Parts: sequence; C-alpha cells; structure tokens
Amino acid sequence: MTSTKQNLNGSLNTGFASDNIEGASPEVIDAIVNCNSGQQTPYGADEYTVRVEQKLCDIFETEVSVFLVPTGSAANALCLSTLTPPWGSVLCHPESHINNDECGAPEFFTNGAKLVCIDGDNAKIDLQILQQKARNKVGDVHSVQPSVVSITQATETGSIYSIDEIRAIGDVCRESGLRLHMDGARFANALVALGCSPADMTWRAGVDALSFGATKNGVLAAEAIVLFDRTLAEEMGYRRKRAGHLLSKMRFLSSQIDAYLSNGLWLNNAKQANLMAARLATGLAEIEGVELQNATDANIIFCKLPEAVIAGLLDQGFRFYHDRWGKNVIRLVTTFASQPEEIDHFISATKRLLV
Repeated sequence: MTSTKQNLNGSLNTGFASDNIEGASPEVIDAIVNCNSGQQTPYGADEYTVRVEQKLCDIFETEVSVFLVPTGSAANALCLSTLTPPWGSVLCHPESHINNDECGAPEFFTNGAKLVCIDGDNAKIDLQILQQKARNKVGDVHSVQPSVVSITQATETGSIYSIDEIRAIGDVCRESGLRLHMDGARFANALVALGCSPADMTWRAGVDALSFGATKNGVLAAEAIVLFDRTLAEEMGYRRKRAGHLLSKMRFLSSQIDAYLSNGLWLNNAKQANLMAARLATGLAEIEGVELQNATDANIIFCKLPEAVIAGLLDQGFRFYHDRWGKNVIRLVTTFASQPEEIDHFISATKRLLV
C-alpha cells in the first residue's frame, strides 16, 4: 500500500488527531482523475454508480438500495430522516457522533425528531435500558414516540459491538416496532476486527439502514447510504435531492467508492489502521506512568498522561486531542497511512518524557 509517509520537510508524520487528517489513497485519486475523461449520464445514472451499487449488493449478499453523498453527516441525517417522523425519537448513546458532532443535523433533517440518549459502558447502548426506553410512553400524544435506534460501529471510543450485541438490539427493535440504523463511519475497522461478513454485521442482525463510511479510511469525500429495507428507497431519493446532496456529476463520488471497494483496498486500509493502533497501545502499556483508558478494538486509543508529558509531546509537534474526555486524557487515532516508524517515534518520545 502506498501513501504519503512524511511531511514536506522530510520528517515523520506526527498527527494522531483523527483518521481524517490523512489524504486519500492513491488508488482513489487515480480513479477520480480517470473518471474525468469522456461523458457520463448525470445524477447517478453513470456507469460508475451502477458498478458501485452492484458491488455493495455483492458485498452485503443481498439486494440493497444505495445513495451516495459527500459527507457522513449527510448520510446519518438523511438515514434518520427517512426512518423517523418529526414526532419521533432517535435512541442513541450520549457519546454518539449524531448526539455530539452533527451540529443538530439529525434534528434539522428529521424536522424536529428528538435524540434520546441511552447510556452504557464503552460508548455502547445498554440493552436493558433500551428495552425500557423502546416502550416508554408509546401512544402518549404528549410525548415523542420511540422510532429508531442508532448505533455506532465502531463507536466514538473505538469499542465495537459484537454480532450478538447487534442482534440483541435488533431483536428489541423488531419487538418494539422500531427501525435500526448503524452509523458506520468506521465500518471497515469494526468489520476486520470482528472478522465477520458485512451481512452478519448488518441486515442479518436487524439493521435497516447503514451509513457506510469511507472518508476516514482513504476516500477523499464520499459516503454511501445503504438501505437494506428497500421500501425506504423512494423517500430517500426525494430527501437526498431536497437536501441538496444529489450531485449532477455523481461519477466523481462513485469513482471514489468504486476504487475503495476494488482489490480489497477498504479492508486493507482498515487492517493497517487497526494494526498500528494495536502496536501503539502495546508500546504505551509498557511505559510506567501511562494509563490506558480502554481496550484497543479498532484504531482509537484513550490514555491518561501527566500534564507535563502532554505539553512536551505537543511541543515536539505531535497532534492529538486532549482534555475533552477528562483531565489529562488524550485520544490517539491511527490511520490507513500510519507506519510502524511513526508509531515507534511517538512511543519513544513518550518514554523519554516520563523518565
């Protein structure tokens, strides 16, 4: 796998702030350039979009409806707007991206549906609380009506729902008449970590709609809404257009996803990010004075460091978020382009500051 390894001055990359600080995989950039030649039918009737739709049907082992959009926020908000009436509620974890980082987009696109938070360990919804909330005030005209559950895979803390956990949530949804949405911004990272099939992690477990992420894993700007319940497709088509996300030159989105899904690129990129996170977590765990805050299931690590060490790492040019999740807690995110020498560079710098 080729990628940009160093800064312009030749030094090692030192960014661990997020997985969207990297550029795109060369294969994706090449695909954009190549699709620029010739003419194609607009608004998603081009050969690239048709090919992507078939690839996703093959990957998920079933017929799906696919709608490409440029951002994850659009994918999440449009999914939820199709699954939820304005008087409905979206049951989600308080640490979910839709609750913390979408600037009210889900509420805006649903025309007022309410996000109702359900707590749980490791940023995962607690099943017992969900069972209670799913039936809370059903039929009461004075209250929003439970309509959809949204889970994040992998979660914002890097934890991963097991297949059994997703199935259990899917069972609650079916018993309660709720829809199930999966925010899969890091879908590939979760998939390769579990070693399961995309079908088992989604529709076979009860998922109705998926925000299939790609931008965090090597794509420039393209996400896919995947509808397993194809009765939602007609409404989604109108909603995407009304929201301004039906691109006339759709081939420039589709070519990215086409390259992403070709030759195992999406899985290889995710494996690289996960492997580098595991390497980083192992190295940090061996340093006295570093407190890992969570298991490393995907490509996100939280750890606690002395304030002076955090300041020292920042002074050396390392980039990461800190103090947003607690005093002296930092978040480190590895990417598809992270390399062993960059990981070891951070571990060595941390060790020197703690001596």
